[in-house]
Amino acid sequence: MPLIQHTRKGQGSPPIVFVHGFGCARSDWDAQVAYFSPSHETVAVDLGAHGTSPGGPEHATIETHGADVAALIDDLQLAPAVLVGHSMGCRVVLEAAQRTPSRVKAIILVDGSRLGETGSKAWEARAKAIQEHGYAKFITAAFSQMFGPDYEKGKAAAIIKRAVDRDPAIAGPLFADIGRYDSELMDRVLSATRVPLMAIQTTVTRPDGKRLAMAKGETTPYLDLLRAKLKGPRIEIIPGIGHFPQLERIEETNALMEDFIRGLG
Repeated sequence: MPLIQHTRKGQGSPPIVFVHGFGCARSDWDAQVAYFSPSHETVAVDLGAHGTSPGGPEHATIETHGADVAALIDDLQLAPAVLVGHSMGCRVVLEAAQRTPSRVKAIILVDGSRLGETGSKAWEARAKAIQEHGYAKFITAAFSQMFGPDYEKGKAAAIIKRAVDRDPAIAGPLFADIGRYDSELMDRVLSATRVPLMAIQTTVTRPDGKRLAMAKGETTPYLDLLRAKLKGPRIEIIPGIGHFPQLERIEETNALMEDFIRGLG
């Protein structure tokens, strides 16, 4: 199977591997690659059926994406790397870390979430809703609430269109699969994670699907789960913005990442 498309730039340890979210692409990390590549080797990927990477029905599961990222890390023979995932990419980097643990130094989760409690079958209803409403309508509604009020409307519209333009035969089932992975595997994967981890959180998704900006000092069931399953995770809140801190609050996001990575030694 061909390796997923990626951009490799810079030199220095630890390497940093950037994994985008659902319906997104490696270009979401351009500002981070520019910032870190003078001092670190960086790899930004396009997951299967995203960006310029081809994809098939197998790319409707988180496990396939995790396996792809792990295979790329192994193929590039990276020194133990910091894996950075955004949104759906949080699950992908956690899954990749389970598959190639010797090449993972730490993990950064950027505005992750949990879309299914242990044993929940809510993802099946979500899959049905995508079919009934149509992929484009469902995803437009989901992505339209992902941006802070100060984010440029034209840039937000381009990100929404990019997600809508994914192949619905792959992307529709994949979106539902996020909840399946969360309900079936998230507890086990988090419990098995042994490397240092930082979560940069900006939003919370309510049970009714409404996404809200977070405030300093606030917590969520997802963040409480990280605290319960992991040993001393670092949790940082960037308040008052949307779901894409790497685009909306570039300097603050980069500074948090840099401080965490420097502290790894």
